[in-house]
Amino acid sequence: MPPAAPRSGDAIFASVERNAELFTLTYGAIVRQLLTDLEEVEEVNKQLDQMGYNIGIRLIDEFLAKSNVSRCVDFKETAEMIAKVGFKMFLGVTASVMNWDADGTCCSIVLEDNPLVDFVELPDTCQGLYYCNILSGVIRGALEMVAMKTEVTWIRDMLRGDDAYELQVKLLKQVPEEYPYKDDE
Repeated sequence: MPPAAPRSGDAIFASVERNAELFTLTYGAIVRQLLTDLEEVEEVNKQLDQMGYNIGIRLIDEFLAKSNVSRCVDFKETAEMIAKVGFKMFLGVTASVMNWDADGTCCSIVLEDNPLVDFVELPDTCQGLYYCNILSGVIRGALEMVAMKTEVTWIRDMLRGDDAYELQVKLLKQVPEEYPYKDDE
């Protein structure tokens, strides 16, 4: 039997039961509680990134299992897979990859929509908050599990008055895979 063909993000998203509004409101409650508990906006940004990282290191397994994608050959293909399949699969949104540097180690992922920000308005006291910083952590954590050490930062955020949601993903280093055993023994 031939291997299963890779599934599109649309097909996977359609087959999963979800309540997007409940997720959006729950995420909002988490951010609000972090703001109350930590008080410093920069600490909340760090905590959201760390939460996302912890999710990302687990989410990659589900992504690989459900999407049937084969190993990506390089960082460019990996970024496209995140944008076209990953964001569609888990959030139901389409993203585009653009603004590649000459080395092919840095790009932008631009979200066409962002369900995390439905019903959200940031008060003046939260101007330094990257409300969706959990997404940067998810990407960083997932990529680390496939041997890519990255830095992920927000470039544009519509909650801050920009015209789009744009994440910059920078490949810091490709970590060689290590096997715990030797094949010759």
